[in-house]
Amino acid sequence: MERVCIYAKDVCKATGRSERQARRLLRAIRIELNKEDHQFITVKEFCDYTGIDPDLIDLD
Repeated sequence: MERVCIYAKDVCKATGRSERQARRLLRAIRIELNKEDHQFITVKEFCDYTGIDPDLIDLD
C-alpha cells in the first residue's frame, strides 16, 4: 500500500525548504482547504496547491 499523507520531512525533501518552513506551508494548505489541525494533507492536495507534479514526489 502506498502512503497518501505528506509530512513536513517529505516537504523538506521535495522542496529543499527547512522543516519549519515546511510546517508553515502545510499549515497554509490546511487553512486553504478548511481542514482542522488533526486532519492530514494528502500528496494530491499538496501537489495541487504547489503545482508540483505528483510523479516527482517520492515518499520513500
